[in-house]
Amino acid sequence: MLQPRLCLRHAKHLRHSLAFTSLRTYATVEAYDHTPPPPLTATLNNTPSTVEVNPYDSTIRPEDTPEPPFALRTYKPRTPGVRHLRRPINDHLWPSRPFLPLTFPRKGQHIGGRNNSGQVRIRHRGNGAKRRIRMVDFHRLEPGKHTVERIEYDPGRSAHIALLTNPVNGAKSYVIAAQGMRAGEQIESFRAGLPEKLVESLGGNLGTADAGMVASKTAWRGNCLPLHMIPTGTLVYNVGLKKGGKAQLCRSAGTFAMVIGSASERLKKGKEAEEEEDGPAEISLQGARERKEEGKNKWTKNDLYVEVRLKSGEVRKIHRDACATIGTASNSNYNRRQLGKAGRSRNLGIRPTVRGVAMNASDHPHGGGRGKSKGNVQPQSIWGVLAKGGFKTRKKRKVNPFVVTPRPRGKNKEPSRPKKKE
Repeated sequence: MLQPRLCLRHAKHLRHSLAFTSLRTYATVEAYDHTPPPPLTATLNNTPSTVEVNPYDSTIRPEDTPEPPFALRTYKPRTPGVRHLRRPINDHLWPSRPFLPLTFPRKGQHIGGRNNSGQVRIRHRGNGAKRRIRMVDFHRLEPGKHTVERIEYDPGRSAHIALLTNPVNGAKSYVIAAQGMRAGEQIESFRAGLPEKLVESLGGNLGTADAGMVASKTAWRGNCLPLHMIPTGTLVYNVGLKKGGKAQLCRSAGTFAMVIGSASERLKKGKEAEEEEDGPAEISLQGARERKEEGKNKWTKNDLYVEVRLKSGEVRKIHRDACATIGTASNSNYNRRQLGKAGRSRNLGIRPTVRGVAMNASDHPHGGGRGKSKGNVQPQSIWGVLAKGGFKTRKKRKVNPFVVTPRPRGKNKEPSRPKKKE
């Protein structure tokens, strides 16, 4: 085996040169703006004023701290697998192992996409690096303030997770971190109700307290609240679907939903618009009695639900006591990453995807024949389900009653990228 020759006469100079080259780094930052962010502007008595933000000031809310501009880390192409590698800059992540009492090893034949009898049920899965499953708390039922100890990488999901510590009993738990969350912050869950100190500071009576004052003390990034306590227009993630249930929606990286308002408010606005079009109604004794009876029953079925707009554009009715976390799921630049080579995809447990045209006739409807022909058949999956031509799979009679506005599909869907002007 041929080896490079080293000059032994100048070993002293060689040692210094090797020490110098070891300090060199081949990682660079792509499209990063090094200019400092502009200072924040606060409004005092309807007059805007400039306020310098101190990151160590406890009176500054986490939402007020400006975030750095979008950036990706690139590498000098010393090898072909590094040439197209793009990674988000996450220098704040914990570099060591996770908190082991909240993890368990990922073992079993289900890793390869197989069921209990060993049959493949999910294709293109298998192998990959060893993992440990992190037990994430999606209920957030424990009240009181929790301190964020660190932000960690989770191989089982695209978003980052935060390790919380309860200062009272020292209990630890994992939650999905919000975008911009860092170690040292304090977050709280209000699913069990507001604490007594907070109620006293609001006047001792929540019925007469201003909703804006309650939101200013509770609707902070990372806090978990019932949907009816979140102001309209707030971005949330980790949204639940049932009263007392766990978070089920908007849990992946960079996802969020927007609270629109209660369903009853939307219906009231619709009725008021109809009355304005039809003109003022005639006043009668019977109508007054009906309005009086309606006033007795304050709670209606629509008052139990809050309308939320999801990332797909769908508007859905969710129970007012379901949970939601203020903010956006962390690692929002996850979709912009590039693995750079096939080996990293295999390390993630993703096996290659073979085209149907490249298979045999016995393995796929598109297989067989000479050349790149698919046998004059309509595009379909390996199981014979049509893939194009408007083939619908949803039943018309089985409509979800909680969907107010379905997400746009087909031609109604907006393009993800604007068309270039010629």
